[in-house]
Amino acid sequence: MARSRSRARLRTVLALTAALTPLAPLQATAAGPPASAAAHRPAAGPCHTPVRPASQMTVESCDTPARIIEKAAHIVPTAAQRAWQQREVTAFTHFGMNTFTGREWGSGTEDLKRFAPPRTDVAQWMRAYKAAGAEQVMLTVKHHDGFVLYPSRYTPHSVLAAPGKPDVVGAYVRAARAAGLKVGLYLSPSDGAELPHAWHARWVEEIRRKQAEGEPLSLPERVALEDRGRAPAGLGRFGNGSPVTERTIPTLVPGDDRAAAVRGGRLPSFTVRADDYDAYYLNQVYELLTQYGPVEELWLDGANPWADAGITQPYDVRQWFETIRRLSPRTVVFQGPQGVRWVGNEKGVARETEWSVTPSAVDPWSVLSGGLPNDSTDADIGSRAKLLAPGTKYLQWYPAEADVSIRPGWFHHPWERPKTPGHLLDLYEKSVGRNASLLLNVPPGPDGRIAAADVASLTAFGRAVRETYGRDLLKGGRAAGAVTFDRVAVGEDLRHGQRVERFAVEARTGGTWRRIAEGTTVGHRRILALPAPVTADAVRVRVLAARATPHLGPVTAHLTGR
Repeated sequence: MARSRSRARLRTVLALTAALTPLAPLQATAAGPPASAAAHRPAAGPCHTPVRPASQMTVESCDTPARIIEKAAHIVPTAAQRAWQQREVTAFTHFGMNTFTGREWGSGTEDLKRFAPPRTDVAQWMRAYKAAGAEQVMLTVKHHDGFVLYPSRYTPHSVLAAPGKPDVVGAYVRAARAAGLKVGLYLSPSDGAELPHAWHARWVEEIRRKQAEGEPLSLPERVALEDRGRAPAGLGRFGNGSPVTERTIPTLVPGDDRAAAVRGGRLPSFTVRADDYDAYYLNQVYELLTQYGPVEELWLDGANPWADAGITQPYDVRQWFETIRRLSPRTVVFQGPQGVRWVGNEKGVARETEWSVTPSAVDPWSVLSGGLPNDSTDADIGSRAKLLAPGTKYLQWYPAEADVSIRPGWFHHPWERPKTPGHLLDLYEKSVGRNASLLLNVPPGPDGRIAAADVASLTAFGRAVRETYGRDLLKGGRAAGAVTFDRVAVGEDLRHGQRVERFAVEARTGGTWRRIAEGTTVGHRRILALPAPVTADAVRVRVLAARATPHLGPVTAHLTGR
């Protein structure tokens, strides 16, 4: 499509309508009464104090519906959350024992000799991720099988027992930092290597009985039999019913190289109350954040492959969150408080109406998933109806992360093929373009490299994003003439929160304004795909409903190569 080069002027107009909720301006909420008035006025109760910006607020029993909405309008991200959301694409790296067994979920009983990459070309991984436009990378340090990609002091099921003893985490973090990429680490709470041995032996016998009687087997049951019923590789700490006792983190081991630094205060040490598994998990968090951190994101997966078999582990997540905050204050925790949340699917697609401000019936510091119902999968998690529901006790800034793999599986399988660049661009527009971050998994193969087909798709995808969204055809509100575009984008200044509930985009052609698109939420970024290209000499955004005075950036116009 040809782009006009006439010298007509393009301008952006931000128009507010009477549909705005009549709330006080942000700066007015911080103002107190005059000193003379305050001297004769009783102390303000919790529902009469000014509403000030915060990343989490309590909903009081005396709060009116209007005040609850006012609070929601003043929920803002922490500095770490805002920085995280500006990193629009994170490259996910699923690499581990499953890479060599051909599995998606492992058993925790695998032979460690199977983890034998001839090399781990982490520099090649980073080049591929940067070509896709990623600004952060995330490595699966430990998946559900419990195999650990660094030499941990606390488990026999790690690279220390694998051929070559490669410290994959160390190499990955160094390569990422050298490439200018932020770093995230995935540490699965579930751990098959730590299943109690006696329980596991009984379970395997039950699986064999089911198989003999022709009953269907689950994936965890099938892989347990594939590994010939071998005992888990760890120390039996997951769900073993051990008592909660006082423990010291880090728990120093014989000959521990950190002993002098801990005694001298160069490394922190603190006391917790934990059972065997929580102490193990906290010790691994400590290793990661003191040896490889600080990191920008820590990913806590909520899966438990053995729950249906009757084995569960109670997590003291408040203690986890407090430990992470102490060791790495600016780390955002996936599924943690003041962190980020799962978008609700593994398709890389955010909701058409995606709120970063969400309600909770419980203290977000006490649970995984921020207290959101149904594991964040509900179609509506942040509307006024949800905020005003009787069970809402907290409001929080909790932005969405949309995860998807470039291949059908999360780990590399040679028979699978990557998504096309066009498919990836569509996912970008339906994740980043809907107020979410795109977490794109690109798994290396057993040779320690990302496949050439994946690299080609990533490179073309990154180029398409740069060519389409790397320049604004409006050029700050001015252009050499009327322009043709098929995408418009707008964003809110998140320092003031997320406030827009409904908006429309209008374009002026031949002196006449017409509506060309409309949407609900905006947030960090909203991209609207137009049904057909539009040629116009002016564009404006009209806010039709908002929770308070919105703070919008300029609307931008883009043309795809489609």
